[in-house]
Amino acid sequence: MTGNREVRNGRNSAAQVREGNGEGGKEAGRGNRTGKSGSMAAGRRHRILSGQMLLYEFRNTIGNPYVHIFGILMPVAMVIIICRAAAAQMDAAAVPYAITAIFLGTGALIPMATVLMGYGISHAQELEKGIIQRMELFGIRPRAILCNRILSEGIFMGIAYGIYFVTGYVVLDVQAPRSMGAVLYILCILAYAAICFGLAHAISTLLQKFGATYCVVMLVYFLFMILGGMMGITYDQLPEAMQFVARQLPVTYICRDFSTVWRGESYNFMPMLQAYLMLGALTGILLIGAMRRTRRKLH
Repeated sequence: MTGNREVRNGRNSAAQVREGNGEGGKEAGRGNRTGKSGSMAAGRRHRILSGQMLLYEFRNTIGNPYVHIFGILMPVAMVIIICRAAAAQMDAAAVPYAITAIFLGTGALIPMATVLMGYGISHAQELEKGIIQRMELFGIRPRAILCNRILSEGIFMGIAYGIYFVTGYVVLDVQAPRSMGAVLYILCILAYAAICFGLAHAISTLLQKFGATYCVVMLVYFLFMILGGMMGITYDQLPEAMQFVARQLPVTYICRDFSTVWRGESYNFMPMLQAYLMLGALTGILLIGAMRRTRRKLH
């Protein structure tokens, strides 16, 4: 009898231990799941590219009215008006060549408007309102903010170029590219857009005020337009001192010479490459100054 009671008591104790272990295991499992969820959330915050962050930046990009007015409507309207006016004053045989040259040159307005102007102004607003600083407090790294913004700007610029080229081929008599003309045009535009982004980032970071950044960016925008030959004044009509400045700008070669590349004809790329390097070096110096200003502010 006593032995049977001891056996039963032993079984009851074992059952209690198993129950206790089960409850403890459940709690441990909950703790592990909570830890894993926290780690996953932290991982999402520390990822360089994320769908949620990209969507946020793209909404900021398309919510900026400047990119729609100056990046889509203005290039499309300008190229149609200028090409039709030029076609009315030329021989029929020369019209396709002239229209193609005007079309390719005016296309350089898109990165200037969507990236240089659009990003510069919106980034200055975010800095002035402290939005970037608040995002960093929530654990979002500056590198992630920058990378997602670059991607969103690239997506919007691609959409703008799609609209521009479809309009050009439907409304205007634009020549089809030959050989590597289209590939070289895309590469040159991407390199120019990268420089415009660097300039916009440097100017907005150095000034950190919407009003000041707006004035400087608009000044640079219209200066590039004038020197590039988009305002009715060709390179040959500029004073000698302004021609020297124009030779340091990639937009001058895109507007003046790229129709030659587009048609697959031989072209000396060295002056254009030098212009990219010169403007890129200037942009790099400004970016270094902007980074130093940011570090001093943090310390």
